Amino acid sequence: MNRAQIIHPLWLRLTHWINALAVVMMVMSGWKIYNASPIFHFNFPEEITLGGWLGGALLWHFFAMWLLMANGLIYLGLNLVTKRFKRKFVPISPRSLLLDLLDAIKGKLAHADLSHYNQPQKLAYLFIIIDITLLVLSGLAIWKSVQLPLLRELMGGYDSARIVHFVAMSTLVAVVAVHLVMVALVPRTLLLMIRGR
Repeated sequence: MNRAQIIHPLWLRLTHWINALAVVMMVMSGWKIYNASPIFHFNFPEEITLGGWLGGALLWHFFAMWLLMANGLIYLGLNLVTKRFKRKFVPISPRSLLLDLLDAIKGKLAHADLSHYNQPQKLAYLFIIIDITLLVLSGLAIWKSVQLPLLRELMGGYDSARIVHFVAMSTLVAVVAVHLVMVALVPRTLLLMIRGR
């Protein structure tokens, strides 16, 4: 096959998988950090946390944070420079979104042309970008609370920033879980993200 038939360019596939790895490391190490000072009346099982102890979890979390920030900026930058962002993610029409969601519920959402995102995909991918941005900002408000007082106050204070961070993480995990279910239902999308075509 020639280059014209590639749907996902190499840069997109690499940044996607690096982002995925960084998010998994951040979530698992974040659960360990959460367990050291829970916000709510539960802890995450130790078997699904990363870091072994609080100091180790913090090291993993900060490593994954820098990886996610750098790679995420490359992903966003290349999407904007190549105009892929405009081609793939917009517009989102409320009417088309509703129709696609109804088709998805009925199991009739078309997946014949994987080069175009349907409306729920567009919304989900935009949500992930916004949610990760909120995760990074709320994480910075927690980590550098004294150095970034304006950011901390925009989050409603330190304790509120922790709740924002937790809720943003939880919604990201939920959206990724739905994403994985959809990939399982349409396995060609996984091959596409590996091979590009």
